[in-house]
Amino acid sequence: MSSSIDQSPLDESNASSVSVLSQELNAEESQSQDVATQGTVLGILVALSLSHLLNDTLQSLIPAIYPLLQSSFSLSYAQIGLITLTNQLTASILQPFVGFYTDRYPKPFSLAVGMSSTLLGLVLLAYAGNFGHVLIAVALVGIGSSVFHPEASRVARMASGGRHGFAQSLFQVGGNAGTSFGPLLAAWIILPHGQSELVWFTLAAITGILLLTRVGFWYRGNMARLPRKKAVAGTAPTFNRRVLGALAILVVLVFSKYFYLTSMTSYYTFFLIDKFHVAKETSEYFLFAFLFAVAAGTIIGGPIGDKIGRKQVIWASILGMTPFTLILPYANLFWCCVLSVLIGVIMASAFSAIVVYAQELVPGNVGMIAGLFFGIAFGMGGIGSAVLGELADVTSLYFVFQVCAFLPLLGMLTWFLPDLEQRKA
Repeated sequence: MSSSIDQSPLDESNASSVSVLSQELNAEESQSQDVATQGTVLGILVALSLSHLLNDTLQSLIPAIYPLLQSSFSLSYAQIGLITLTNQLTASILQPFVGFYTDRYPKPFSLAVGMSSTLLGLVLLAYAGNFGHVLIAVALVGIGSSVFHPEASRVARMASGGRHGFAQSLFQVGGNAGTSFGPLLAAWIILPHGQSELVWFTLAAITGILLLTRVGFWYRGNMARLPRKKAVAGTAPTFNRRVLGALAILVVLVFSKYFYLTSMTSYYTFFLIDKFHVAKETSEYFLFAFLFAVAAGTIIGGPIGDKIGRKQVIWASILGMTPFTLILPYANLFWCCVLSVLIGVIMASAFSAIVVYAQELVPGNVGMIAGLFFGIAFGMGGIGSAVLGELADVTSLYFVFQVCAFLPLLGMLTWFLPDLEQRKA
């Protein structure tokens, strides 16, 4: 029987690249089995998840105080988008380079150094007196993330004991939980009392530095768990046409996810205030509901991907939220909340599945791939916020949400991804 059904339509005739990918995946799988015998280090995974929670809580305070910054500095939606762009681009541009460098020269204590940059940015943001100071502050916070994410993702894989999907999901759920806490903390502490109250959150950054220093000591003592690149005789380079095509599709899927996500994180509060005339504090509770749903859904993607395959999880998570995104702009306040929760839960499992899929696609480059995709995610979020802010100034927030509702349809490109589970078999 023909095997064309099993092959991606990207490059059915490229039989040699299929062989290369199969051999590399088998080598990676063999190494994963070696690592699995060392066992999952749950304590380190929990420490990383907690550190991710603290890091992303501090990150999420930035969009959560947009209504306050808008009134304090008389900002347009385009300027709000520029704040997100500055934060996300500094976080995204450096990540692949950090991952590429530390794949070759591991730096166990770079995680604590990254959190120190976040601490400095937070102090500056608390006392920023003008728009320029705000941009510098959020850039420092972004640099902290650019160091944290690829290195923490690598350590999570080291401590996974071969349960890569579980480890990545546990790591991600901490970050998404932290992202959801930002709006609540802003509503309870910052919005009622003012921008300077941000300084109290330096305690969270200091706690993160202490946790990550402890993780750094474990990292330094467990270098044997780092991936070993296994040469496969007579094969072409890893980045052949088939792999590059699959990576390009994953980038488009990340684009669809993060452009939609940034429409929610940056402008959902403004949308609710504008359409339903709710108070700023009330809008933050709705944003919390959405982001908490994202956190709750994150843990699903990795373990399910370990059982049924990353491709199936990507299919369900990105394309499955489309009916709800199409309805949301026309819903009343109650159904906006319900629909946003459904969207968050369904969408959340995609990213951890995409990261692990890409790491399996390009064996031996865990840090670089994690940095690349975290970087693209942050970059897409920043660019999306700037573009959508400009669009909102020219048209309306209502129109922005109508347009973004169609973005999940790009999930149909998942059809063209190779089935890595079949290659391993």
